[in-house]
Amino acid sequence: MTDAVRRVQSDSPWEEAIGSARAVAAGDRVLVAGTMPFTGSVLHGEGDPYEQAVAAFTNALDALKEFGLGADSVIRTRMYLTHLRDVDAVSRAHKELFGEVRPAATLVVVSRFADSRVLVEVEVEAFRDVEKIR
Repeated sequence: MTDAVRRVQSDSPWEEAIGSARAVAAGDRVLVAGTMPFTGSVLHGEGDPYEQAVAAFTNALDALKEFGLGADSVIRTRMYLTHLRDVDAVSRAHKELFGEVRPAATLVVVSRFADSRVLVEVEVEAFRDVEKIR
């Protein structure tokens, strides 16, 4: 059954530590968990909110590839920032990646992340046409 729940993992140590998946597909939705700008233990764009946003969204989009989806399937994004000053830089990254798609988007400033070097964490939700993949 192609529309059953399916989960994919990444190289994030957080997934094992808290018992979560990078992405979960259920029916016509694919939900990508909070994604930071890491590859393994390597932080991309330290001190640069634009580069961190691009890296985090790239990681999230890589998770969607596991389901045969890309940026054009994204219907919702969430961006979490630690500094209000970074809104323009993160917004620029979002527009470059999703400007043609225009997903529903939320941007929130939070007090901090588990790793103090992280300035940006993102989530994405995508739609997949289950009828086409059967």
